[in-house]
Amino acid sequence: MTKQKKVVSSYAAKDIQVLEGLEAVRRRPGMYVGGTDIKGLHHLVYEVVDNSIDEALAGVCKNIDVTIHPDSSVTVEDDGRGIPVDIHPEKKIPALEIVMTVLHAGAKFGGDGYKVSGGLHGVGVSAVNALSEWCEVEVRREAQIHFQRYERGAPVGPVKVIGKVAKKQTGTKTTYLFDREIFVGNLDYRFESLVQRFREMAFVTRDVNIHLIDERDGREMTFYFEGGIESFVRYLNRNRDVLHRVVHVDKEVNGTGIEVALQYTDAYAESVYSFANTINTIDGGTHLTGLRVAITRTINDYARKNSLLKDADPNFSGDDTREGLTAIVSIKHRDPQFESQTKVKLMNAEVQTQVQQVLGDAFNEFLEENPRAAKAIVQKCLTSARARDAARKARDLVIRKSALESLTLPGKLADCSERDPNKCEIYIVEGDSAGGSAKQGRDRHFQAILPLRGKILNTERARLDKILSNNEVKALISALGTSIGDNFSLEGLRYGRVIIMTDADVDGSHIRTLLLTFFFRYMAELIESGHLFVAQPPLYRVDYKKKVHYAYTEGDLERMLKELKVGSDKVGLQRYKGLGEMNPQQLWDTTMDPAIRTLLLITIEDAAAADRTFDMLMGAKVPPRKRFIQTHAREVRNLDI
Repeated sequence: MTKQKKVVSSYAAKDIQVLEGLEAVRRRPGMYVGGTDIKGLHHLVYEVVDNSIDEALAGVCKNIDVTIHPDSSVTVEDDGRGIPVDIHPEKKIPALEIVMTVLHAGAKFGGDGYKVSGGLHGVGVSAVNALSEWCEVEVRREAQIHFQRYERGAPVGPVKVIGKVAKKQTGTKTTYLFDREIFVGNLDYRFESLVQRFREMAFVTRDVNIHLIDERDGREMTFYFEGGIESFVRYLNRNRDVLHRVVHVDKEVNGTGIEVALQYTDAYAESVYSFANTINTIDGGTHLTGLRVAITRTINDYARKNSLLKDADPNFSGDDTREGLTAIVSIKHRDPQFESQTKVKLMNAEVQTQVQQVLGDAFNEFLEENPRAAKAIVQKCLTSARARDAARKARDLVIRKSALESLTLPGKLADCSERDPNKCEIYIVEGDSAGGSAKQGRDRHFQAILPLRGKILNTERARLDKILSNNEVKALISALGTSIGDNFSLEGLRYGRVIIMTDADVDGSHIRTLLLTFFFRYMAELIESGHLFVAQPPLYRVDYKKKVHYAYTEGDLERMLKELKVGSDKVGLQRYKGLGEMNPQQLWDTTMDPAIRTLLLITIEDAAAADRTFDMLMGAKVPPRKRFIQTHAREVRNLDI
């Protein structure tokens, strides 16, 4: 037996690699903009706009214009002070070139440039420059227009003067084209994603005008809100019945600006969002913790003081006091500490106490001065507490039973033999017919089938105790093994992929929406962790010259007929209305075979927008839903009547 010699890799001074300039950004883009996917692409826009928002926070910018050009280049222009262009005393090059080409360079790390800023990591615009095929910057400052061009982060020529303007005309105009060597694939900007982000920015940055133009299709939107986050709360609650006027407080504590707006509604879900220096901290942080503690403590103190809670009654929990709550907390901090460059969670410990103090005083004052509203809020909490106790008992009952014991539906769970959750997947299908085909067509080794009978309960209009008494919901919870709501835990998840597979008709769309509503409200972490998918069954079967083809969209069908060079009258064409129309082999070949199927990953790009959409589509108020149907009626294709 020959003994192989172990090769030891070299580790000496010559092996230490130094990445110069912006090379580190191009080598590891995920560290700076969160990735090279569609989110990272949009993050480029946000980084540039954040600089303009910082000028607005400094009180020197009123207008921000964002334009997506036909070639997918983007221009961001503001009327702020303009990036300095004079020679830096140490680097001996124009400050503009330093800002655009050097990481951690800017006016946000000290001095008097900015009191408050969102871009405190100092990598924003330079990272955008590094990840762009080209970038051009125009600066209006000191009665002149200064210009410099960059290609993949490197300057092409010096900063030069290209024109003159009035001395009072100042600002910065940045135009860039993202680098397709970095952002590979069929990626492009989504107008809707930008709209949601800029709407939020305008809400939390009072009196700034943000104008978005998409030259690709002519769409445009303008955002301007004098009311700030008060307007934001009213906007979120426009389809709900509210219990009182918006409670608003805006105060500064030790240099930290604290602003909170809240309002209770008749809804069952909580809609609470947090911002730090105008940035949406989607994972919350200390400011959100401070808000929650203040609300729970204040309501309990008021209820005890006014004998609305009996001596024998326990205090309200945080869950009790947040049912039906819509709230926004926005803080402005000189030195915010975020969990990562993408700024999803605020970490400053002192902010919790500051928010708690400011909101506690203001909310208590509101309750004392508005006894009718206070009584309605406490009554809402009492009802929530009783329902939550009933829900806990129902949930415990579901958890205590094994998955198979609690599945009382006629079509029971057909489990798979594999026990590693990462290798397993479960198809949630409608009805016994589709369930039968799916059970026969699946790979029993790793694919499980859970047929649901009819339509599950609309969880947008029901409390948790009622939801947990629904057989279909109980079957779903038991099969997944994660529990629900606050007890939800991914550790118990039995399947790495949870796949909704419904018919391509009106009823199938409705069932899919009901399921998505349930997952969003009670298993949001399942979506956030990338475990929820929607299957894409074909719309058409095309028979031509003894060969079978499948088209998944109307566009697919048109392209297929063009490739076959035939008209629709020359082929055997079948439109599938339901999964039950396919035999098991067809279902496997088109929808369940991992080698060729198409799955849509469900994500939550904007929680506030998703919250409002589910409330509009599935909530109790009819007029908003009617307006939506009337607005989008012309877009409907293949409506089954």
